[in-house]
Amino acid sequence: MEYKKYFDQILKKRYADEYEQMIMELDNVYNSISKDTQFAFTSSNPLDKRMDFSAYFLALIKVLEQHGKSYDEIKSTCLEIVTNYVKPKNKFAAWLKQIPVKLIGFKLTQLFLKLLNKKISKRGNDEGFRAQIIFDKEKTHGLGYGIDIYECGICKLFKKHGSSKYAAILCEVDKYTSSLAGLELIRSGTIANGAATCDFRYKKH
Repeated sequence: MEYKKYFDQILKKRYADEYEQMIMELDNVYNSISKDTQFAFTSSNPLDKRMDFSAYFLALIKVLEQHGKSYDEIKSTCLEIVTNYVKPKNKFAAWLKQIPVKLIGFKLTQLFLKLLNKKISKRGNDEGFRAQIIFDKEKTHGLGYGIDIYECGICKLFKKHGSSKYAAILCEVDKYTSSLAGLELIRSGTIANGAATCDFRYKKH
């Protein structure tokens, strides 16, 4: 789990006195929650690949709650971890993140996206994601690319474990990751915040 080191770094920085106990508890809680996300490793839907990270993320929330941390502190800690995780580590990595947007108009890219759309439009598992890529330029601010998520595996996981109020924290990172790709995220709602669909629309910077 390459992402685990980012959890370790922030927890050690923020909670030095509780760090070792938290890490031990985090692994134990993750091992329990991850039983519900094992399907992601073999799912036919590529969006389900993010479920393992989400299980670890949820385990962190559970541990912070057990240590009496407030909602705002849990949110702040989680956002610091996730933004550090997705942040490019050098200029080359930052450049790579902007390449897909530059290739959207190419025929080969469109073919790839259509193949991808077939996979993400069907459930790989009842506990996972279901989504659709939007190609209509009129509906995507001229970009020819957008995503509608109809079923969110993360929201399902958090609800199952009584933590629905925290699911929206991950949604807040979407604007940052979009900006790394050279895009401005335009979204009217998310499933985590009560909308029927998460609509991802973008404008180029």
